[in-house]
Amino acid sequence: MVEAQKFRLEQEMSNMVNELDRSYLRKMQGDMHRCASTCCDDNKSSLERVHGCIEKCTTPLNQANNYVQGEINHLQNRLQRCVMDCNDAARDRLGPDPSQETVDKCTIDFEKCAVRCVDKHIGLIPSMLKSMKKVLASGKPPPVERE
Repeated sequence: MVEAQKFRLEQEMSNMVNELDRSYLRKMQGDMHRCASTCCDDNKSSLERVHGCIEKCTTPLNQANNYVQGEINHLQNRLQRCVMDCNDAARDRLGPDPSQETVDKCTIDFEKCAVRCVDKHIGLIPSMLKSMKKVLASGKPPPVERE
């Protein structure tokens, strides 16, 4: 059951990243390459100036990618904390010398709790995607300031 939830989460995250790529990141990548190509066409500039130009071209895409990765990491950290709470609760109920029946019950309770965590966090993805699209559409992803 937990493996199925993990697969669902991975699929939803992958769908979100693909949507962001199609909607914003791929165009930004093309713009970056066109910009960098223009930098390289300038035969009169010094090597340092061309490298500086190329770096300036890559900045928006790097910032956008860092923003997206930071948001994904934040969601994953939240999910991990939720599952860790489930684990802690199960361990607390085990006691010092649990019977097999108690272990089995705590395992089932842990799995149910973990599934609820995954369901909850998958439910957050649509609003997260909407917010990320809004930020990316603004052209100014904020610096990542999480954990």
